[in-house]
Amino acid sequence: MRRRTLVPASVTALVALAATLGAATAQAQTTGWTATATKAVTLGSGLSSVGRLPKSKPMTVRVVLGLRHTSALHHDIAAGDVLSAASFRQKFSPTAAQVSSIESYLRSEGLRPGTVTANNLIVSATGPASAVQRAFDTTLDSVRLDGKTGFANVAAARVPAALSSTVVSVLGLNTVFAATPANLKVRSTTGATNPASSCTITGVPYLCDYNPQGLQEAYDATSAATGAKTSEAIFAEGDLTQVVKDLRQEETANGLPQVPVTIDHTGIASSDTSGADEWDLDTQYSTGMAQTVKKLVIYDAPTMTDSDLALSFADFASHDTEKAGSASFGGCEFDSYLDGSMLADDESFAEAAAQGQTVFASAGDTGGFCSVGTPNGVPAGVPDVSYPASSPYVVAVGGTSLLTNANGSYDEELAWTAGGGGISYFETAPSWQATDGVLGTIAGEAGLRTLPDVSMDADPNTGANVYVDGTPETVGGTSLSSPLALGVWDRIESDHNESVPFASPLLYAENGTSAFHDITLGDTGPYPATPGYDLATGIGSFDVAKAQALIK
Repeated sequence: MRRRTLVPASVTALVALAATLGAATAQAQTTGWTATATKAVTLGSGLSSVGRLPKSKPMTVRVVLGLRHTSALHHDIAAGDVLSAASFRQKFSPTAAQVSSIESYLRSEGLRPGTVTANNLIVSATGPASAVQRAFDTTLDSVRLDGKTGFANVAAARVPAALSSTVVSVLGLNTVFAATPANLKVRSTTGATNPASSCTITGVPYLCDYNPQGLQEAYDATSAATGAKTSEAIFAEGDLTQVVKDLRQEETANGLPQVPVTIDHTGIASSDTSGADEWDLDTQYSTGMAQTVKKLVIYDAPTMTDSDLALSFADFASHDTEKAGSASFGGCEFDSYLDGSMLADDESFAEAAAQGQTVFASAGDTGGFCSVGTPNGVPAGVPDVSYPASSPYVVAVGGTSLLTNANGSYDEELAWTAGGGGISYFETAPSWQATDGVLGTIAGEAGLRTLPDVSMDADPNTGANVYVDGTPETVGGTSLSSPLALGVWDRIESDHNESVPFASPLLYAENGTSAFHDITLGDTGPYPATPGYDLATGIGSFDVAKAQALIK
């Protein structure tokens, strides 16, 4: 998966957070300002200030507005009610008057309002840093981390008390919390256009590759309906020209139908290709697991900053044209909480869920930890989970090591040692976890979101044969398991003519049934795989044919 750049000082900041928030709240009460969910970025432990950000620095900020009637919204999602995008906006979106009040305020502070997302959740604005600091009563510094420079808000973002019931957070105030490529490659498989479709333990370590048909066979998908009636989404970034070429090469090599592809730019087009191998994996193995899809839509952000990704998620929900999507990236949950993007993205994910759309996300590649100084695949750091996987309105997909019989059929799975999972610090458990009894298995943590929800193959040693820049490579990580789960869901949606609601309540309703392989071997460092739900593999992995028959 892709990992966000870690601010090492966030560990210390977590300890001091309660005191800091209390002080900010008291100050806001005396000055007429109200704190938003966008907290100050903490300096120290490698992140240093190199002076105030120049006042004339051009900036783009995104003001996030709050949904209305959120209790009713969660009830609708849990009940499996499916709304149209128009109905959602009428019932739950911020009103036109609220948007207008934000635009008027921005103008009064010297900022120029720009686009407003169709669901009224995000109002973009441009202007100099001086106006941004004035509008949100914050301080912006130029900062350096690991030899790279950027900027960050070293004071929390606040708004006038009159807007406190409308604004939830302000994005675009830092470039610290950004994603960087971190795929788990094993080795080159040059020339292996159609690798072996089984992976048995014949030695240690076991090294093998799965092609799309091999994974279909392993997860009992060959007799199930394909994803031909369903459109899917992939969230990506940068120049995707080669990604589409690689997808065509994978399809040709494996005799798969050529799926229609649309690229939806959610900002200024970028020439960056550093994450192309990630998007290769996503596109080839979501559609490959589905066998085919009606359309593949790639929401293409200009950068992997929280601010730009928020627009991609909002557009996916606002368009309401794809039944499911995969976000094969994430990072330490604390970072998303700190800058306010957690609240912003949760709103978009909630809209999607209410409309019967499902987002799958990688649970992480560092076990139950937030990686400190390690790229991925090495469980090290402090206990934490990955966001957006920890959102209650996202299906978190953990990782396994997948083993098959000589004929390619399913043998067993083990929890992949670096697969992500654990207990959220900030997200409340959704009702479907509580009613399923999941929280009863996590002593002392009642009321908090746990993950993963499900798991699929992720171990690079049992990885996928992916075309990257025209050459086959073996790739793993939960960046593989998330698009695999998306491909399974494409099949289920197609079998039911795209009438299936948000996945999570349905998945937990089938916990313990033949729809899932219960994984009881292996561990992720802190968490062992056990009978039933666990923090290593969640409910387990799909038996696609049986899940397709049971989940309605």
